[in-house]
Amino acid sequence: MQLGAFSTSLAVKDIKKSKEFYTALGFKPFGGDEEQGWLILRNGSTVIGLFQGMFEKNLLTFNPGWAQDASELEEFQDVREIAVKLKSAGYNPDSEVEGEDGPGSFMITDPDGNQILFDQHR
Repeated sequence: MQLGAFSTSLAVKDIKKSKEFYTALGFKPFGGDEEQGWLILRNGSTVIGLFQGMFEKNLLTFNPGWAQDASELEEFQDVREIAVKLKSAGYNPDSEVEGEDGPGSFMITDPDGNQILFDQHR
């Protein structure tokens, strides 16, 4: 499967304090809206998302259609196709992808209880 860019999405209590901490580690904001409670930060090819009030716990995140530098991939596997392949392998997503094309997302939980978000933006 082609999963796209990978990042860790962190459920934070105070986005301003978290931003301050991660910028001290060398991360720089490059996306999101702090006033809406979410920021995307990058340090080299490492990407993290800070999300206040959006998720209950930390997530592993894959973005089909994006390269690790957040540029658009010319060819990619649609999030719906990924969901179908997981279902055919016997794994049931926690949520369904809405719509027939374009942006979409779903979540699945691994055998150890870790949630994985597949979030396609295009």
